[in-house]
Amino acid sequence: MNLDQIKHILERYNEGQSTAGEKQLIEEWFEGIQQPVSHIPETVIQQDLADVQAALHKNINVPRRRSLRPWYYAAAAITMLVAAASWFFQHYTRSAIPADNAAMAKVDNHKEIINGCYIVTTVKGKTEHLKLEDGSTVVLNAGSRLRYPIHFSESRDLYLEDGEAFFDVAPDPAHHFTVHSGGLSTTALGTSFNIRAYRNEQKITVALLSGKVKVSATGTKPVVLESSEQLSYDLQSLKVTRTTFSTPEATGWQQGTLVFKDASYEQVRNAIENTFAVTVINQSDKKAWTYTGSFRQETLQNVLETICLTESLSWSIARDTVILKNKK
Repeated sequence: MNLDQIKHILERYNEGQSTAGEKQLIEEWFEGIQQPVSHIPETVIQQDLADVQAALHKNINVPRRRSLRPWYYAAAAITMLVAAASWFFQHYTRSAIPADNAAMAKVDNHKEIINGCYIVTTVKGKTEHLKLEDGSTVVLNAGSRLRYPIHFSESRDLYLEDGEAFFDVAPDPAHHFTVHSGGLSTTALGTSFNIRAYRNEQKITVALLSGKVKVSATGTKPVVLESSEQLSYDLQSLKVTRTTFSTPEATGWQQGTLVFKDASYEQVRNAIENTFAVTVINQSDKKAWTYTGSFRQETLQNVLETICLTESLSWSIARDTVILKNKK
């Protein structure tokens, strides 16, 4: 059967004119997927469709006889299941659109549009370069998520929901450029700065490379940073610390350089995972780190050997998982 015939069968079902066998077959596959959902990842959709295909092979038995009529009904049954899978995919796509008809679309593997905003997500081992509508540029580190409007209005507000990003802001005195990250809001005019705000780290850090920024933290007075100054905000104590820094400390990740200064285990782990696309599991009893060191385009093995030597740990790797243990 061709596509038009499949559509015709589905139309007859929708109009209540399908046969009892066709109706039962369709409804068995449609049962349980009628509840609308807010957003279904493509991987989930593909897995569900694979389940449909597996069930098709399991439940459809084509008769061995060569008479025309049994073969016809077997083919019709298979066709209906394929049509059901097609409908299933379309159903999910429609259900992913909110009731208020807000726009939702996938731009590519890393970017999608939801409610008038771009949402960019990076995986381990990959960074993303973005150019915004106003001419500003953003470099998004691995393991990060950034949300910003397709079209800026009176203000330029971006939301670093997880991870790290470097912002080079196009001058526009009439429209403030503000990045919201956790409990911090960083406002700039004609500025370049780096924000690190991974959810599994205890601190959010704003490092200013040029110009000026005003950083507002929940429960504290705004702080104006000068060039080469950084602000660290402790998410537990809500304490704000202002220090100076060297450029590689803040932006070395863009060139594949790892720079640690009194870094916690979480900071070291995130840097290794994002640079080398691995997962690090610490099975040792050493959880509180203050590691200092730097690596410029080193291999994963060299990085692990050096860090573990300093921390008196042993390490092993299986596929893409690194295990840290106490040294025997």
